[in-house]
Amino acid sequence: MPASPTGFSSVKLPAALVQQAREAAQPLRRSVAGQVEYWATLGRIVEHSGLTAQEAQAAIQKYEAAAKQAREEAPDALEALKMRVLAASTNGVLQAHIRTIVEENRQQAVQRAAA
Repeated sequence: MPASPTGFSSVKLPAALVQQAREAAQPLRRSVAGQVEYWATLGRIVEHSGLTAQEAQAAIQKYEAAAKQAREEAPDALEALKMRVLAASTNGVLQAHIRTIVEENRQQAVQRAAA
């Protein structure tokens, strides 16, 4: 099919694939067409790299499992970080550290101005 003057062509895709692309595109703020284009690019890369479809699928599954685990652990990690910041703020360590950084920055500014 020749390309249109705008550089785009229309193709028919299975409705299930379009729905999968819609679901995958939403959290990444891509359009459905952008998601399909992204997948097509990945497919070209996989073919060019010599991976088999099974190897690529295994790699994707491994990546998705790791991403899922990271998402599940993120709330705990975020809560732990909040607790550390709160503790540092409560006991004065955070303020002391900030004062040290500000003083160091002032001294560096004075040295740069003198140079």
